Amino acid sequence: MNRIVDTQEWQSALDTFRIKEKEHTRLRDALNAERRRLPMTEVSKSYHFTGPGGQVSLRDLFEGRRQLIVYHFMFAESPCTGCSMMVDNMGHIAHIHARDTSLVLVSLAPYPKLAAFKERMGWEFPWYSSAGSDFNRDFGATRDNGEMFGVSVFIRDNDTIYRSYHTTQRGAEYLGSNFSYLDLTPMGRQELWEDSPEGVAQTPPYQWWQKHDEY
Repeated sequence: MNRIVDTQEWQSALDTFRIKEKEHTRLRDALNAERRRLPMTEVSKSYHFTGPGGQVSLRDLFEGRRQLIVYHFMFAESPCTGCSMMVDNMGHIAHIHARDTSLVLVSLAPYPKLAAFKERMGWEFPWYSSAGSDFNRDFGATRDNGEMFGVSVFIRDNDTIYRSYHTTQRGAEYLGSNFSYLDLTPMGRQELWEDSPEGVAQTPPYQWWQKHDEY
């Protein structure tokens, strides 16, 4: 049990701790800025996926947007409980789309299994099967000792696709809001306060936010 104190001492302790919290925020902002400037590697190999409309390419997963976030969902035999919790905590996809970014789930399981589980869970996120493709292995989601969850980030320049970032294990643990996912991308939140690479269009914070059915 923590110490019980009066309101004045509680406020004093909170104010002291807040200094550390703000420093942590500044360090996180600096780390995000550095991530946005990481070198990228071209994806020259072709990959195919199966979705509700049949077979599609990696470029199709962008749905015409500039950036793509892929959550590698562990589902070779059965749906991963931890991955399910991660998806439960994702924000509404309309806010991600508003920043010229798509977010999809990709798994090894055959598409009918994914569609059935998606319906059961009530998720709206696009979900694709990579069965029959090298995608999972090439991008670290399938290893010699089994499947691995994770997040891969891509950006495209017309028809050329680049991979900019990947994280897994505890690197994916803190993800759970639209902001934390956008922070992984080369373009970030695209707000004026961000330290971003030259050429990234930015708008004032808050002003781009809408109710998810009003974009």
